[in-house]
Amino acid sequence: MANFAASVTVVTSYSEGRHHGLTVSAFTSVSLVPPLVLICIDHASHSIHALKAAPGFTVNLLREGTADLAIRFASKDPDKFRDLAIQAPEYDGAGRLLPSHSFAGLECRTIETAEAGDHTIFIGQVENAILYQPTPPLLYWQRDFRRLSTC
Repeated sequence: MANFAASVTVVTSYSEGRHHGLTVSAFTSVSLVPPLVLICIDHASHSIHALKAAPGFTVNLLREGTADLAIRFASKDPDKFRDLAIQAPEYDGAGRLLPSHSFAGLECRTIETAEAGDHTIFIGQVENAILYQPTPPLLYWQRDFRRLSTC
């Protein structure tokens, strides 16, 4: 699967009285009507219980040049949100938005979860979508962060 290029996101949620976040590359669109997306989270993730307890989540689609943030949210750092400009979501059940690091944010209501191997699939209905500015995405390919190249 290392040969499959993936967009890098930070998924945030709010549960158990605090904000949670993790780096996710297993993200995709599922449906346009209604607007549905999915994320896949490893059962070993420290954030999976918080995501299961939250009514929804926010997918922050990282822009090129934000690999440091992706690394931070992939870590076990207990203070991942330190020194970040964050924005409250419009949809009450979603997590924080990271506008200075993302080109878009999708605020989602969790409508279904499914167990699949060593991951849980979360399907979210997009309740609010924000496009900050169209910029190239941060990509992950061959176990490293990459830049989008045009032909």
